[in-house]
Amino acid sequence: MAEEQINIQPVNGKRGRAQFVDLGREFAAKVPNSVPQLRSELLELVNPNKNPFFGHGKAQLFIAYRGGQAVGRISAHYDELALAMPAEQGFGPGTGNFGYFDASNQEVGAALLEYAENWLRDQGMTRSVGPISLAMWEEPGLLVRGQDHAPMIMMGHHPQKYAGWIESSGYERAKTLHTYDLDIVQDFPPLVQRIVKSGRRNERIRIRRVDKSNWDRDAAIVLSILNDAWSDNWGFTPFTPEEVAYAGKKLKTIIFEPLNMIAEVDGKPVAFMLTWPDINDVLARINGKLLPFGWFHMLRWLRAPRGSGMRVPLMGVSKELHNSRLASQLAFMMINEIRESAYTTFESKRAEIGWILEDNQGMVAIADTIGSKINREYAIYTKSLT
Repeated sequence: MAEEQINIQPVNGKRGRAQFVDLGREFAAKVPNSVPQLRSELLELVNPNKNPFFGHGKAQLFIAYRGGQAVGRISAHYDELALAMPAEQGFGPGTGNFGYFDASNQEVGAALLEYAENWLRDQGMTRSVGPISLAMWEEPGLLVRGQDHAPMIMMGHHPQKYAGWIESSGYERAKTLHTYDLDIVQDFPPLVQRIVKSGRRNERIRIRRVDKSNWDRDAAIVLSILNDAWSDNWGFTPFTPEEVAYAGKKLKTIIFEPLNMIAEVDGKPVAFMLTWPDINDVLARINGKLLPFGWFHMLRWLRAPRGSGMRVPLMGVSKELHNSRLASQLAFMMINEIRESAYTTFESKRAEIGWILEDNQGMVAIADTIGSKINREYAIYTKSLT
């Protein structure tokens, strides 16, 4: 008996978005070492009325059915800000994206990718890049190495078979992203300690903690430096004022002052480093559910996330200091302050740095110098649609 045909349907509205998110959670639950994410957070990311991405982007969600059963999902989307970027930075004119890719088998995966590509063509796109869900600032790339351990906060986790399915549909790797694992129990190498001591003697330099009582101000400082520091990076799209406000509000609950630094030179903010306790630690314990009792564990964790791993998702140094000795010195000084706080105050033992572009020589050199090692690899793929 022949297998029933694959039927792919666009989903819209509150009910459709809920089906899309719940299907993704079902797929994730089958992947070893996956961590259930909060359903409310996932719903917000695909809600045009909540996620400011939709202020400059358009997306369509799709679910694949076979025999009346949901067997896969995908998003197709594009970002007007990404379309305006130079092509040599990864996106540029004609570049759309796919994301939220899940499939029960290769045949379903190929059908979903083809459907997403046709939607992108209908929008005038000539190239597909992904998986990116929905923006580079959210969850970029497909996990291709590192499935043997759980992901940290805001990092994707995918079965290894997806890579072959995507490549079999004509996609080639465009870029590789790495995360680095760091043992923060150990002191940094003598070279780093000397650089830090030298910086502390420099009266022009001030390393300060973010101030949560002035969080809106400091969040704006951080994201302003980020827009400048990352502006030449592959895959960069700028934060809009709406996204700055949204990110600031979302991040505030996981910002702990001793773990987040702003560096000033001659009184001017020129660098920052953010570190988040790994909320996946508690999400795994409550199975991603706040009700009926998960909220109690979440609130207790938020008051004192001791023993949790730490993730350094973002850091940046103003472009005017790029390729200077001062830039790396500021980075080492902030890393050192945060490492000491993470170990002594929060009793953490490991941290994860990244993601970092494989060819970001400055960041790779810093990660190598402090003794961190690559522990996860993500691939971003590209395919011509012409």
